[in-house]
Amino acid sequence: MSSILLVEDEDRIATFVRKGLTAAGYACHVVDDGLAAVEYARSDEFDLVLLDVGLPSIDGFEVLKRIRAFNDVVPIIMLTARTATADTVAGLEGGASDYLAKPFKFDELIARVRTRLRESTKQLTSSSTSISHDGLTLDLRSRRATSGAQTVDLSAREFALLEEFMRHPGQVLSREQLLSRVWGFDFDPGSNIVDVYVRYLRTKLGADRIETVRGMGYRLG
Repeated sequence: MSSILLVEDEDRIATFVRKGLTAAGYACHVVDDGLAAVEYARSDEFDLVLLDVGLPSIDGFEVLKRIRAFNDVVPIIMLTARTATADTVAGLEGGASDYLAKPFKFDELIARVRTRLRESTKQLTSSSTSISHDGLTLDLRSRRATSGAQTVDLSAREFALLEEFMRHPGQVLSREQLLSRVWGFDFDPGSNIVDVYVRYLRTKLGADRIETVRGMGYRLG
């Protein structure tokens, strides 16, 4: 599941876009401040950034500049009410992947998101069709896991959860992060769905594969 960072300080627009992206199958995290957006982007947890220009603290052009200083790969789509050609040129020359003027039709936004994600995927080498860590390999095409000589079939949700762990080996992932990225919408905070699926993975891959970090979440050991 692709994860999108939405940087938008207008609550109405942010809510509308987040709900639409979630319904389309994306995980979406919303930030309403320019400096905060840069810090979130540093986590390298997002596959695409939707970036408004008019933001508190620093504007979208400065956010773009700072993100590109440490990440020149992630697709960034600028969202703005500014329609002057000079602004469009400034965004594209500053490293934006695309530029969409407000007001926009949501279908067009989704089409552009899919296009940029698809282009980003094509840039990956053929070796990226699998992820490996500590004797465990996840085949992204067959959607199977291999642990040593054992091949393990996974359900769609088990696969998505394991992929999230394997893309962040050694990193503690909270239940809230996993809910957002794997399930893509907000569950009751009291839900134990993450714990249930972690238990499924442990049963199939071994109890010591995924560690519990008390009070924080889980980590791929």
